[in-house]
Amino acid sequence: MTASPTPACRSGIPNRRKSAEVLTQATRAGGDVGRALEDVFERLLARYGPQGWWPGDDRPFVVVVGAILTQAAAWKNVEKALRNLERAGSLTPEGLLRLPETELARLVYPAGYYNAKARKLKAFAEMLHARCGGRLEGLLGLPLAELRRALLETHGIGPETADDVILYAAGRPVFVVDAYTRRIFSRLGLRPAGHTYDAWQSFFTDRLPLDMPLFKEYHALLVRHGKETCRRQPLCAGCCLLEVCATGREVVGGTGS
Repeated sequence: MTASPTPACRSGIPNRRKSAEVLTQATRAGGDVGRALEDVFERLLARYGPQGWWPGDDRPFVVVVGAILTQAAAWKNVEKALRNLERAGSLTPEGLLRLPETELARLVYPAGYYNAKARKLKAFAEMLHARCGGRLEGLLGLPLAELRRALLETHGIGPETADDVILYAAGRPVFVVDAYTRRIFSRLGLRPAGHTYDAWQSFFTDRLPLDMPLFKEYHALLVRHGKETCRRQPLCAGCCLLEVCATGREVVGGTGS
């Protein structure tokens, strides 16, 4: 488990009333949105504690493969697919290149969309071989913009997957935006004017310290909160953000006090 990020954001909430006021004001024009984003982090950290992500084996290549396999898949099923690859001796760039695509699809079957994901893994391994001679450290060591471009130009890798790789495998400070992020902050009334991935990402990176441990912990906490509490049908009663969430207060019909 990794230590929680300090002092980028403070752990604990010394003044609940004041922090609630900060979040309320931040939803209005001119409010301190950066402080409000820190306050959300503090509340989630106080509720759930440090998550210590990446959620599984944190070897960089395993992170890359896991980031591709976890698209539209539960992590427990990704772990089954990773174990299959490990047992087959194929959880390496060379192993993925060597496997016939049909056999690769069979091994990653537990993660779902197995034919499509086999093609994506093959595409990544081929790109890595062509660009860096199969050396993952060569790819991850590229300048950030070049690394992100190389990932996004690879079949099956979109912005969220690319940023998972950059944050968790390369250890670079990028903010990963996923469906949980959009859902939680839309309900809080804290969101960018635009709807694109880049607009959402800039909303956070322009207002928070560019701190890799902070971004890892924040992303992990949002995933935890989105899965357990802020679901499609939210469980607002007892939510650690209820005090500052107008959507939640409307759902429970209370005052949030």
